[in-house]
Amino acid sequence: MKRQAVIFWIAIVLAAIGLLGNILFGGAGSLMNLLVPLIVFGVVFLLYKFPPARYNKRPKVKPSQRTMEKYNASKRSQSSAKRKNYPFQVIEGSKGKNDDQQPKYH
Repeated sequence: MKRQAVIFWIAIVLAAIGLLGNILFGGAGSLMNLLVPLIVFGVVFLLYKFPPARYNKRPKVKPSQRTMEKYNASKRSQSSAKRKNYPFQVIEGSKGKNDDQQPKYH
């Protein structure tokens, strides 16, 4: 994943250098040459952020009654099998204890 991040940032830096070079040394038509890529970038960005509704919907498939019964049965069996009740048990250790200094009840 780090390799992809490095490639991404290298591409961003090269694009920034090319953009600055085009603005500074491009001449009179450089602003018109930048207009088309900016419009394309803006359209792609807007489509990415706000996709059309027809591409956003997934077809809803209704499972059969038999499939739902299996699914619900597996959910019930998993929920009961997830938690086991163990009795709470304290095992007293004898390391470093002196019976004379310990209170009888605490």
